[in-house]
Amino acid sequence: MEQTQKVHCLIIGSGPAGYTAAVYAARANLKPVLYQGIQPGGQLTITTEVENYPGYPDGVQGPEMMVHFEKQAARMGADIRYGLATRVDFSVRPFKVWIDEEKLIEADAVIIATGASAKWLGLESEQRLNGYGVSACAVCDGFFFRGKEVAIIGAGDTAAEEALYLSKLATNVHMLIRSDKMRASRVMQERVQQTPNIKVYWNSEADEVLGESRVDGLRIRNNKTGDKQVVPISGFFVAIGHQPNSAIFSEFLDLDEAGYIKTTPGTSRTNVEGVFAAGDVQDKIYRQAVTAAGSGCMAALDAERWLTASGLA
Repeated sequence: MEQTQKVHCLIIGSGPAGYTAAVYAARANLKPVLYQGIQPGGQLTITTEVENYPGYPDGVQGPEMMVHFEKQAARMGADIRYGLATRVDFSVRPFKVWIDEEKLIEADAVIIATGASAKWLGLESEQRLNGYGVSACAVCDGFFFRGKEVAIIGAGDTAAEEALYLSKLATNVHMLIRSDKMRASRVMQERVQQTPNIKVYWNSEADEVLGESRVDGLRIRNNKTGDKQVVPISGFFVAIGHQPNSAIFSEFLDLDEAGYIKTTPGTSRTNVEGVFAAGDVQDKIYRQAVTAAGSGCMAALDAERWLTASGLA
């Protein structure tokens, strides 16, 4: 038989957005319950060194930082649990959220902080060396490759932006485009092609990322000729997009064409009153730990105000 529990404020997800929402919600006495999801700590748990988060002058390991966030939320009184939200019903209040298909949580307010997952190529070497020279975020990790050679794969605006960002740090940027044209806007294409230390490889794919304990090279395959060549690199950046973890909400919440949850600009409010979204599941522009944390704060404050206005606080 299905277990049912009623909670005041439910937070789904446990990256910087979820944990920050939990800190604020707990301090506001909303008695938040947070379910950590399939990857407790979110994308930062697959990031090694984080140097751009304020308050860590010597940098911090991503997993360690998420432990700090979790401990702080727990100290404030948040009820943090293992479990994955697998189904929701936002058509009635209290809202219904099923955890691991077996437990039903009924909540007055819901904060969604399920994040987004980077799309990967699916190479064994790419996963093995993830965090050891392989990255899906140039803005996060480009700094570590100053004065080194790097490669990036992708053809859209994000890939072009990241290639340009890397070009300011790295000696050379090898940019792989799968077809014979880029999807990026014309102005971004022109910037890439006018940057002397970005070399574009058309009709090219990553055949294999090379290196034992760290990235030290890339084998590139030409799609048309089948020819392969190896370039020595220290960093390999995948910029083929992110997939927001929003599928279970699509029946009830407005999503954009890429699947990100739409929020009212300047707020965390969704189209369903009492349901709020924070972090990378609703942010396709910035996608940084610090902006996710900020939006988690916004979601908790928005939820507190809404619960008070609704007479539920």
